[in-house]
Amino acid sequence: MSETATLKSLADCFLKLAASGKVDEAYSKYVDKDFTHHNQYYRGTREALISGMKESSKKSTDKYFEVKTSLQEGDKVVTYSYMKTKPDEMEIAVFHMFKFKNGKIIEMWDVGQIISKESPNQNGMF
Repeated sequence: MSETATLKSLADCFLKLAASGKVDEAYSKYVDKDFTHHNQYYRGTREALISGMKESSKKSTDKYFEVKTSLQEGDKVVTYSYMKTKPDEMEIAVFHMFKFKNGKIIEMWDVGQIISKESPNQNGMF
């Protein structure tokens, strides 16, 4: 990791690459070989999540993803992002939490919530 790179910027770059369908490149550049994750929809292996991300990219070729904010404390980064799977389909607010070791992601958690178009909250999700 260069002196100018922050863990926040590494997390953001990883997410943007993976969301754009460049999953192998994202893992190659930013993820440790001993990576673990906590996504409830896939087995807990690196390979299972890579496969799931690739499949998602094939299904949602017009996916839009934007990191809205990132916070860093020590070796952990939390991101809050906006994702739209296809132009006329669901919008999702997503939190990711990453743990880093030697400038690489070694652990990841993610939680998403569908953004309701009928929400009574005038403040919105963002």
